[in-house]
Amino acid sequence: MNKIIIGLGEVLYDVLPQGAKLGGAPANFAYHASQFGYDAVAVSAVGNDALGDQALATFDKNGLKYIIPRVSYPTGTVNVKLDAEGVPTYTFTPDVAWDHIPFTPEMQEAAKNAGAVCFGSLAQRSKESRETIMRFLEATPKDCLKIFDINLRGTFYDKDTIQNGLRHCDILKINDEELIIVGRLFGYPGLDIEEKCRLIMKRYNLKMVVLTCGTNGSYVFAPNGVKSYKETPKVEVADTVGAGDSFTGSFTASILSGKSIEEAHDLAVKVSAFVCTQKGAMPKLPETLTKR
Repeated sequence: MNKIIIGLGEVLYDVLPQGAKLGGAPANFAYHASQFGYDAVAVSAVGNDALGDQALATFDKNGLKYIIPRVSYPTGTVNVKLDAEGVPTYTFTPDVAWDHIPFTPEMQEAAKNAGAVCFGSLAQRSKESRETIMRFLEATPKDCLKIFDINLRGTFYDKDTIQNGLRHCDILKINDEELIIVGRLFGYPGLDIEEKCRLIMKRYNLKMVVLTCGTNGSYVFAPNGVKSYKETPKVEVADTVGAGDSFTGSFTASILSGKSIEEAHDLAVKVSAFVCTQKGAMPKLPETLTKR
């Protein structure tokens, strides 16, 4: 288990009605993967400000390793509004630290030892961070598992970014709403969800497509007709922030440890259901979920 799991991209504060919570999909992903015994590292940038200090202190407290240079831009923030069902909408601050992630020698070294790396589309909204993400991916070993957790947010994506992400990944993680957007962008009208996922998988030679559909369950599609479906457990939802990242983190850790798609999927569903019952994106998972 000497391979490290990397979450690569934005570190930001979710400014929720009850206060600011540290988040950002890549750090959430790395945090959850680390709870399964893997060395996991968040790779991003924060500002030389109080929120930057707080972010690094929180990672230290949670035992999450990181390669996060301080840059001369403010630490990222996003205002999160929750609807009656606890579902978030996001308003992102422009031109922040994670838009300016430099590619450092330490990152190059981490990339060389990566067993898995998860990246999304949001941190690619700026040229500098997009170039760093691509350099990082290209520095990873051939057998490194690359997960594109697409995370379409606001207007911060385009067809080129999505296609480039698909060309650089082994696994696509997408939700049902994002699949509709991608289907529209790629001109796949009239296909059902499985047909769309299998078309993307075939076109980009992917190992898997992981599709989450909120309360309507989740699917993992793999080549040769392999398919896993799991219902979403009914739980008392505190908020859904970070639930998808916990799903991806636990699924990746399971696949790396040699579990079957079915087993990895089962664990991911249980983990994300638990995270929905907790406030914020980085709760500690109970041992019943993390012991293997």
